[in-house]
Amino acid sequence: MSLITQIDQDIKQAMLAKQADRLRGLRAIKAALLLARTEKGAAEELTPDAEIKVLQKLVKQRKESAEIYKTQNRDDLYQVEMEEMQVIEPYLPQQMTRFEIEGYLQELIGRLGATSTQDMGKVMGAANKELAGKADGRAISEVVKQLLG
Repeated sequence: MSLITQIDQDIKQAMLAKQADRLRGLRAIKAALLLARTEKGAAEELTPDAEIKVLQKLVKQRKESAEIYKTQNRDDLYQVEMEEMQVIEPYLPQQMTRFEIEGYLQELIGRLGATSTQDMGKVMGAANKELAGKADGRAISEVVKQLLG
């Protein structure tokens, strides 16, 4: 079942259950997916990787907005962003723990023969491609710096 079909079904369930906060998050997902599908140069159907990228972008936007609202003492808006983020995150693949990222990157660094921070670009490129959707880019970068530094 495609993600958009799953979202449509979840929207119907949220409507029947009168879950306004969940409905708001689901509609945001559907809007973003439809927008991505109709962008110039986009394929007729989104690939699962493209869907994950859209969802990651939505979560990142919510996190950044929530941080801004928190610093401005706007708890009402902060709460809205956090609720939407909690609705979006279950549709993403399970995120790797820091320990799992370190283990994977140690193996990757050995495979690529990276020895210093000069090889960071090569390692980051391969890691971001292989861990797409499973780990945050910032966490990958921190671990690579730690391991190569």
